[in-house]
Amino acid sequence: MRKILSLLLIGFSVACSTSPSENENQDQSADSSNTQGFVRYEDEKHFGEVRQLTFGGDNAEAYWSFDNSKIVFQATNPKWDLPCDQIFTVNSQGQQLTDTAPGMISTGEGRTTCAFFMPGDTTVVFASTHLVDAACPPKPAVREDNKYVWPIYESFDIFVSDMNGNVLKQLTDTPGYDAEATVSPNGDKIVFTSTRSGDLELYTMNIDGSDVKQITNELGYDGGAFFSPDGTKLVFRASRPKSEEDIATYKSLLAEGLVMPTQMEVFVCNVDGSDMKQITNLGQANWCPFFHPSGEKIIFASNHEAERGFPFNLYLINIDGTGLERVTYSETFDAFPMFSYDGKHLIFGSNRNNGGTRDTNLFIAEWLD
Repeated sequence: MRKILSLLLIGFSVACSTSPSENENQDQSADSSNTQGFVRYEDEKHFGEVRQLTFGGDNAEAYWSFDNSKIVFQATNPKWDLPCDQIFTVNSQGQQLTDTAPGMISTGEGRTTCAFFMPGDTTVVFASTHLVDAACPPKPAVREDNKYVWPIYESFDIFVSDMNGNVLKQLTDTPGYDAEATVSPNGDKIVFTSTRSGDLELYTMNIDGSDVKQITNELGYDGGAFFSPDGTKLVFRASRPKSEEDIATYKSLLAEGLVMPTQMEVFVCNVDGSDMKQITNLGQANWCPFFHPSGEKIIFASNHEAERGFPFNLYLINIDGTGLERVTYSETFDAFPMFSYDGKHLIFGSNRNNGGTRDTNLFIAEWLD
């Protein structure tokens, strides 16, 4: 799964108690109603007005509808009586989410992840475990070797639902993990991650689930892929174990249905997998990349400047790997960026302005180039 916010909540919980209000680079013009910290920091020059969309719980992987009017996201929120992530939609303008849950797109059973609007904005694609078990799948136990790991649930398959929560179609039905689906801006293709080959690789398929093609074939976890604005390229993050020890560790964990996502870099390739290029070589975790509206840059989250695994901030980089630029200046966690289709706004998840809790909320920023 693309979701890494639990890295802060479990592996690096100290970051969740760090107050953004302690950062000396605060935007003093920010909304005075904020109870702790600010929604925008002074050095965040690419941000104009920043609006907080959710207030409480763990909210992540928020993505725009094609017409930019709606947001789909996954959330776990005790106030909404959710034991694990489910999929919701909300109007992108004016609606703030506190105690009342918005419209649920998923079934309310199992665990879900990685939702994305389909062409026409009347249906949503997402992954879910609900066919195997109505209960949430178990979280990995704390390991004796202290390795931080993600679960790769074999019960994940990819589904299409309407806006009323009715599952209309199952797109994948192969043994193993199928998830992390996103849709081309052209409305013709879906890219997703699967273990059907025995490794975590990228695949594409048509909107109806037909014509499945394997895109990557190198050992390591390839995931979190998105299309370029013109639909001709993919950007994704990948682990690439090279030493005998790292390869053995990767294979051993994968056999347990686990991965260790602490070493990842950003890659770009053509939609058919050709012209594969590694864009970052920064070390640590570089992930959740998304194309800038120009198609010439990539925004992504990284902790490469951190000494203790946090904070995570957003960065821009040219598609040739040059011109690295820091975008956000949080002391905790900023990730999951997606530009609106008109390029005017960026939505992202953050621990900023959470009142000193572990809540991860959604923010919409006016984008300034």
